[in-house]
Amino acid sequence: MSTSIANAPYHHGNLRQALLEAALMILEKEGEAGLGLRDLARAVGVSPAAPYRHFDSRAALLEALAVTGYQRFTGLMQAVASSDTLDPMTAMGRIYVKFALDNPNLFRLMFSPVLRRDNRPGLQMAAHAAYQTLRHVTGQDLASGRVAALAAWARVHGLAVLLLDGQIAMEAGEDIEALVTAIIDQR
Repeated sequence: MSTSIANAPYHHGNLRQALLEAALMILEKEGEAGLGLRDLARAVGVSPAAPYRHFDSRAALLEALAVTGYQRFTGLMQAVASSDTLDPMTAMGRIYVKFALDNPNLFRLMFSPVLRRDNRPGLQMAAHAAYQTLRHVTGQDLASGRVAALAAWARVHGLAVLLLDGQIAMEAGEDIEALVTAIIDQR
């Protein structure tokens, strides 16, 4: 006897959020290539058509995941920006690299050229909020604040990508957090 969920009535609390959470788990385990709306429906236990009520395409799902990533990322950075830390730039840099290392596939998706921000306003707004948090911490006037924020971003983003790609070999007994801090402090 089949116990297919497909015949069950559609009742699922917050399906959009459940789909996003399941997609985040799939993304981290299998990468972007492992994400499909039908497979996602199966993972959540709903009909194959149900995800289309929230995401009209795979691209829309990827965009929503990237927006979710930026929101989480921005929240972490805002917590640093509003804390009493003596060196918010270093603290924010550490958070940036830690987020990348803890969420490698989400981080790559957030900055993927596949998701062009210019034709995705929600993604553009989410990315801009993260950048504005970084820019705020530089604490300089508008013109030099942009350059300082871009320099800080380039430093931590480059470091994060080098670490993710295995281009920086860790030496025996080396502490990655201490190394990240030392590199970020080289201003």
